[in-house]
Formats: sequence, structure tokens, C-alpha cells
Amino acid sequence: MSDHYATLGVERDATPDEIKKAYRKLARKLHPDVNPGHETEFKEVAVAYEILSDPNKRRNYDLGGSGSGQGFGGGDFGGFSDLFETFFGGGMGGGRPQPASRRRRGKDALIEVEIDLETAVFGGTETIEIVTAEACGTCDGEGARPGTSAETCSLCHGTGSIQQMTRTLLGQMVTNQTCNNCGGYGTRITDPCTNCGGDGRVRAERSLPVRVPAGVSDGVRIKLAGQGEVGPGGGPAGDLYLEISVADHPVFTRDGDHLRCTLTVPMTAAALGSAVRLETFDGTQTIEIEAGLQSGTVKRLAGLGATRLRHGSRGDLLVTVVVQTPAKLDSRQRELLEQLAEARDEVEPEALVGEPSKSRFSRIRERFAGR
Repeated sequence: MSDHYATLGVERDATPDEIKKAYRKLARKLHPDVNPGHETEFKEVAVAYEILSDPNKRRNYDLGGSGSGQGFGGGDFGGFSDLFETFFGGGMGGGRPQPASRRRRGKDALIEVEIDLETAVFGGTETIEIVTAEACGTCDGEGARPGTSAETCSLCHGTGSIQQMTRTLLGQMVTNQTCNNCGGYGTRITDPCTNCGGDGRVRAERSLPVRVPAGVSDGVRIKLAGQGEVGPGGGPAGDLYLEISVADHPVFTRDGDHLRCTLTVPMTAAALGSAVRLETFDGTQTIEIEAGLQSGTVKRLAGLGATRLRHGSRGDLLVTVVVQTPAKLDSRQRELLEQLAEARDEVEPEALVGEPSKSRFSRIRERFAGR
């Protein structure tokens, strides 16, 4: 392990000011811009200063540790790299940054797509209209008028940055700054395309067929890779995300993997029993109404519900039967109902609190039917 005190040329009891003064003196002497070929020596000086200028690291070093946690020989150069860039800019090697590319990836886009409930259940293809950035057809995304091209910047000579000399305590420092003449691109479009204004892209509307998977629901997002905005300079397109919104249906509602609907039958059909037809997404279904069926009974049609996304199986269609009591009666109908009430000893009925008494079997059956 290197002797950091010897590297800086100070005693082990040197004060922080003495350490700082010794470091600055050596940094002026060994800086690569002043004395090329001494990068390794300068690195050792910088690491020594990093450790001895920090009380905790210095204390650990004096006790026999590395001070930096891994030591100079352990490959921990993070602190040195930060220190080097802080004082001299550009990192080790003094290299200048590369010019920025005009060709960049486009932004992602998010749009809402409304579909009907049947499409959500079975899936399907929807054609959507989108307005987004497309590559300019006049200049093929280059940004320059056809027949011309971008010119090398006369200020930075194509590097995209300019060097600026700054006088500091360590002497003259060289820093790289983005060229304000070309914006860091290294080239300038002096004769831009009249169609896109030099951006390399234009706004356009296009139709896009989208495959909607079976089982989607509100809020589900579909990713269409490479269908977003084309990037500046004709760069690759971003992605397009479609957020699904399912429109309300006049008959059916969705309940997770199940569909629900309400079926209203006359009081006489519920009392005497009947069979009624129900139009579903899977065609006409016959619903059996047993004699004496009570309002609120749920009929389950297995496998006629919503498709389970990414599984393919389907839930059930749950039909709630509502018994309709007639609101208007003519004299003949009233007479017949009065005779029925008399025959059933219900002329002066007693109201029941809670559910009517049922057999244990019928209660279990209705409980499972409602699931």
C-alpha cells in the first residue's frame, strides 16, 4: 500500500491546510495539460489527497486501513474520477465529448380506445385513427432541403463542443462546453427542408388495425412496439400504448370473469312455471322458470361469461330473475286474484320477517346458484 503522506510530501501530523497546500502544488506540476505523461503520478497524488483530506478516511488509514474502504490497489477509483473531473473536466485522458446525434428515438404515446363489451369478451380487430409524428417524405428524415446536406460547424469544427480556458488556483484549466453555434451536433442545417422545417418529421394521420385480445377490461394497456412518434432526424419510433375503455352494454354488465343480467318475468309465469328465451353473446338461450320461483333467484349459465385474459377459459352468465307484480288490474283480473287469495287463505295475510322457511336442501341449492 502506498504511503499517502510520502506521496504528498508531508509529515504524518500535517494539518489539513498543509495537506491541501501540498496537493495544490503537486497538482499544478503534474496536471496532464501542463505536464503530459504524468497521469499515473497525478492519480496517486489525487488519491492521497482524497483520503488524507477526509477525517474519517485519514483516521482509518492511520490505523492501518486503506482509508477509502478498498485501498488504492483495490481498484476503487470512483472518488478519484469525480475529483479529476471536478478540477479538470472531461475525465481521464482529456478526451473531448462526441457530438450529439440529430437522429434520436421518438417519444412513446398513450391513447384511449373504447371497445364494446362483446369485443372485450371475445376479442377482435379494431381500426383506430391516430395523429402522430411521421418521417418527412420530402427529405427522408434528414432535415435538409433535398439536394443539400448539413454543413460542418465552423466554430467547433464538427466536435459539438468548444474548449474554454479558466484560470484557477491550480493554474489554467480546460473545460469542454456545448457549442452554442450548432447545439452540440457538430453540424448545422443552413438550408432546411421546407416541408418539415429541418426537424425531419411531420404530423400525419394514419389508420392502424389493432388486435384486441379476448378478456381485456377497463384500464388494460396494449403495447404496440415501434408505433409511437418517429424521432427527430428520422430516428426510430417510440412505442404506442392503447388504454382500453369498455363501453356500457344495455343488457349485460361485467363482474370479473362473469357477466350479469336481469330477466323480468310475470308473476303468473313464476307461479305456474314457464320457459323464456334470452339473447346472449352466444346466441339464444332458454331459461327454465320453475313453478314457484322467487324474485331474486339467480340462474347460472356456465361458460357464457367473459373470457379470462391469457387463459382462454370463460366465466359464467349469471341471470337474476325478477318477478313482476302487475301494477294495473281490470275488474276481471282483480276478481280472479281475490278468489286466489281467498283459496290460499291470504285475504288477511301475516307479514313474515326474514326469508320464508325453506328446506335445508333448497337453501343450499340457492346459495350455490348465486355464486
